Amino acid sequence: MLRYFPGLNGSQVERFSRLGPLYEEWNAHINVISRKDVDNLYERHVLHSLALAKVISFKSGASILDLGTGGGFPGIPLAILFPEVLFTLVDGTGKKIQVVNAVAEALGLENVKAFHSRAEEMKETYDFVLSRGVSPLDQLLAWSRRLISKKQSQALPNGLLALKGGNIKQEIKDLGKREYTEVFPISEFFREEFFQEKYVVYVQG
Repeated sequence: MLRYFPGLNGSQVERFSRLGPLYEEWNAHINVISRKDVDNLYERHVLHSLALAKVISFKSGASILDLGTGGGFPGIPLAILFPEVLFTLVDGTGKKIQVVNAVAEALGLENVKAFHSRAEEMKETYDFVLSRGVSPLDQLLAWSRRLISKKQSQALPNGLLALKGGNIKQEIKDLGKREYTEVFPISEFFREEFFQEKYVVYVQG
C-alpha cells in the first residue's frame, strides 16, 4: 500500500491496517466477500478500489456516490484516502449495508453514509458515480445520468467512474459514439498480476 501511496498519514495507515481484521470478522457472519478474496483483501479489493485515486484526486467537499457498493468497495478505501470528501454508499442488499455501516463506524469514518437502496430510488445528485463490477456500462450510465450533478467543481468533468475487467471494447461501443469515454489500464498504476486486463473507465456525465 505505502509503495503506491507513500503520502498516507498515521491515521490512514492505521485505518487501512484494520480493514483486514474487520472484514474477516464480519465475513464469518455475513458473506460479503468470497473466502478466497478475504485472504487477498488488500490486493483484490482495497488496492483495486484505490486505482480510482490514480485517475482523479477528489477535491475537498466533493460528493461521491458508490453505486452497488457490496461490502463497501470502492467507497470505504476511498473514504479513508479522501477524508474531506463525502461518500454515499448504496446497495440493494440490506445485509451488505449492515456490514458497511459497521466497518465505517468501527473506523470512525464520519465522511461515509450507507443506505439500503436501489439506483432508481436515489434523489440527490453527486459529482461522480462510482461502480465496481455491477453492470455493463450502458446500464450503469442509464442509472447514473440523472444522479450526476451539473455543477462542476473537480479537475475532471463530473461523470461515471467504473472499475471494469476483461474485454471492455464492446461495452464502450454499446454506449454509442456520442458518449465521451476514457480508459485507464490499472496495470500502469500497480504491478501485481491481478491488475492485468483491469481498467478504470470514465464516462462524462
